[in-house]
Amino acid sequence: MGQENRTSISEFILLGLSEQPDQQRLLFGLFLTMYLITVVGNLLIILAIGSDSHLQSPMYFFLANLSFADICFTSASIPKMLVNIETQHQTISYVGCITQLYFLLALGGLDNLLLAAMAYDRYVAICRPLHYATTMSPQNCVLIMSMCWALTNIPALTHSILLAHLFFCTQHAIPHFYCDISALLKLACSDTHLNELMVIILGAIFLTVPLALIILSYACITSAVLGFSSPEGRWKAFSTCGSHLTVVLLFYGSLMGVYLFPSSSDSVRRDSATSVLYIVVTPMLNPFIYSLRNRDMKGALRRLLGKSHLIPLAMLLPFFSLGTNAQC
Repeated sequence: MGQENRTSISEFILLGLSEQPDQQRLLFGLFLTMYLITVVGNLLIILAIGSDSHLQSPMYFFLANLSFADICFTSASIPKMLVNIETQHQTISYVGCITQLYFLLALGGLDNLLLAAMAYDRYVAICRPLHYATTMSPQNCVLIMSMCWALTNIPALTHSILLAHLFFCTQHAIPHFYCDISALLKLACSDTHLNELMVIILGAIFLTVPLALIILSYACITSAVLGFSSPEGRWKAFSTCGSHLTVVLLFYGSLMGVYLFPSSSDSVRRDSATSVLYIVVTPMLNPFIYSLRNRDMKGALRRLLGKSHLIPLAMLLPFFSLGTNAQC
């Protein structure tokens, strides 16, 4: 395409989930509520793990980092969406869009790697219990966590840098409430073959490899647990993985719904709804999933919320106290 048909734009338009004024007020209230629940719920998980001596283990160390990543992940898109609805100004600057994309990719990738690290932790705990203290030592946990933080920047930086070199057409409306990489590539006037190739390559590496490790870990766990002679032992072993498996299914199910199914002009609303599940609902549900069936976590939350300076937060305690008393 000739240079005369290219333009250097300064902003994009985020069309959001609805253009109807009455629906936008409803969406504002709904998303503000979900965002606050996400932040408060995950913050409570972090505070409970950091303040309770009973939760000083590798599993809870990774869970605290997952909660922190979820807070940052939703904060990269939802506040901007709420501001756009409130001000009726749907634009986002070019730099702001690329920056938002970077953080969404980096933090979403961090969730992905953390789920793999947590699956490995469960594998060592169940399949190699005698080596657990050595394999999952504090030094090794910090090393694994540091690798997750470092590796997740590779695809995020790659896509952000490549996008920054593209020219965009005069049409700059993004049919989402956030800057989505596939939508941005469709708006580009310059050649996007390298971008699309890197989406495939990096997606295959940073999505399928952690997922394969999770599947392999649980295949080994299942094989080991089925060899237990005691039904109680089998149930206890499986129950320690229930919450993590639920989060894995929710995370990858919503992720695949956003990026693996082909989209078309008729499926824009469907894609946006699936994005809500991935960006908003999953991070909001994670604290509840990890606390509902975890007796130690519920006890830590009760002690945390029982402190005088956290009394206002105690109203959330019933939500974290539902469910059974099974160990997780």
